[in-house]
Amino acid sequence: MKVILLQDIKGVGKKDQVINAADGYAKNFLFPKNLAVEATKGNMANLQAKQNSIQFNKNKEKQEAQDIAEKLKTLELQIKVKAGENGKIFGGVTAKEISESLKSQCKIDVDKKKILLQETIKNIGTCSVDIKLYEGVIGRVKVRTIAE
Repeated sequence: MKVILLQDIKGVGKKDQVINAADGYAKNFLFPKNLAVEATKGNMANLQAKQNSIQFNKNKEKQEAQDIAEKLKTLELQIKVKAGENGKIFGGVTAKEISESLKSQCKIDVDKKKILLQETIKNIGTCSVDIKLYEGVIGRVKVRTIAE
């Protein structure tokens, strides 16, 4: 019997997956516990509509991320920091500071965890920083540190 899973079931399948299950297993276990529904034409149509909606939303999010990546290419963030005489920054510029600067200067909200910074920026000058905006979409922004 073909059924559509409503939840992930270990060893059986993932949510919204269509599987072949034994009649007894489906009728005595999956259906009573609301873990699955029979794969009728109506239920299959609902599943297809749901998957189309999810795919549309993913495509929309990816397009928005690509637009932000294009915008980031043209930007140069300026962050004022306290520095010593030899150009060394006290403390360093972290991903959190870059995220806050993007939000305040450019009105772009990026989570600090998505900023790919190997180590804090410790010198005055310009450097490029990668930002993972979406799966497969990485933006690059120039960050210029300026001594106060």
